[in-house]
Amino acid sequence: MKPYYPPKTQLIERMKLLLKDDKDVEEFFECAKTQGKKSIRVNTLKISPEDLIKRLKERGWNISQPFSSHPEIIQIQSILEPGELGKTQEHLLGYYYVQEITSMMPILVLQPKENEILLDLCAAPGSKTTQAAAQMKNQGTIIANDLNIGRISILSANLERFGITNTIITRHDGLELCSKLKKSKTRIKFDKILVDAPCSGEGNIRCSPRTYLEWSEPMLKRFGARDKKLASAALELLKTGGEMIYSTCTHAPEENEEVIQHLLDNYDIEIQEIHLPLKTRNGIIEWKNQKFNPDMKKAVRIYHHDNDLEGFFLCKIKKLSEEKKGEER
Repeated sequence: MKPYYPPKTQLIERMKLLLKDDKDVEEFFECAKTQGKKSIRVNTLKISPEDLIKRLKERGWNISQPFSSHPEIIQIQSILEPGELGKTQEHLLGYYYVQEITSMMPILVLQPKENEILLDLCAAPGSKTTQAAAQMKNQGTIIANDLNIGRISILSANLERFGITNTIITRHDGLELCSKLKKSKTRIKFDKILVDAPCSGEGNIRCSPRTYLEWSEPMLKRFGARDKKLASAALELLKTGGEMIYSTCTHAPEENEEVIQHLLDNYDIEIQEIHLPLKTRNGIIEWKNQKFNPDMKKAVRIYHHDNDLEGFFLCKIKKLSEEKKGEER
């Protein structure tokens, strides 16, 4: 049984501002006490969903495919022993990745293609990198970056286990890497960029109850300030006409809508519509004393009690030109 920590009063009050009504808030916090079902993503570079499902059913597992449009996404309905998902022969052979369903959404929206160059700025341990490589059929080029050497070791092992050969691993602070690439002689620009930003993790309270203990409003502001710089630096490396996903596993507007508003205020971009096979809510256009661009509604918020999954935020951005706001046209 997982430990329970009561949410702080400040967090409850903030969720009251973000959610519809008291019933909505109650359902949010009640759902946070529960354990979600495990999910996996088929590595289609090595095996088909049909063949993997056959093998898993032979193990006696009860499984489902919640989305007909994405057969590679599998939910485990059986109650397994702790660690059992990671100990199977199929996992060791790289036939599947253990991944939360909401964590799969950014790459489903970004849709990297075989001939494209993709930057995964905060890549480790590699869930989205391996997903992108499978979508790209191991073609094109992915630069997967992270700073922590321990996490990079896991990323490298996952890429090897999955048989991925189109990915270059870099070890830099995200801002430092963007600066180096911007100044490099190659003048590299990316077709697609994923900024799955470091965040306070409010969306992960079901699987990580300690988030309640570590949570504080100053922490949200620190992450938000950092993520504005990170998203801005990444956007400058995007080709005109290219697309970027900014995502977090938190609900805090300081780390979500405020970051996107900062990009809108400083760059020639547009927010694009997102269509997901989940129940989503619109990005907010007002928070406390701030008003955001009306197009912020095109961003999506995923709450755990809407889907019995983890929480998430996504925004899809298209770069219209290299011009910056305030510069002469």
